[in-house]
Amino acid sequence: MNLADIVQRGWEAVGAGDFDTLVADYAEEMVFIMPGQTDILEGRAAFRSALDCLGELLPPGFEITELRQIEGENEVISIVGWKSEKVSGSQFSVLFKFVDGKIHEERWFVDTEQWNAAF
Repeated sequence: MNLADIVQRGWEAVGAGDFDTLVADYAEEMVFIMPGQTDILEGRAAFRSALDCLGELLPPGFEITELRQIEGENEVISIVGWKSEKVSGSQFSVLFKFVDGKIHEERWFVDTEQWNAAF
């Protein structure tokens, strides 16, 4: 399985609400850097706990409208098209860095002003 397939499987698990399947592809010592780049979760357990509040972290009516994966050496970038109740359409990207076939870092790149205005 290539790295882009692992990332795609993760997005599908998020869509299904299957967070245990999602975190199985993450390294124990992973880091998650949230929109704004200042909030960081460290460790798979902390990441898994945060997923239980995912609905509160996304804008009302959030929906992914498009999803593409770009694979490089030990990394994948997801280009995510989305919309919500207050945003008719936009995109953000997510960088996934891999170590030994597991996601070691997930970093979101979001227009934070637009994101915050979507709430």
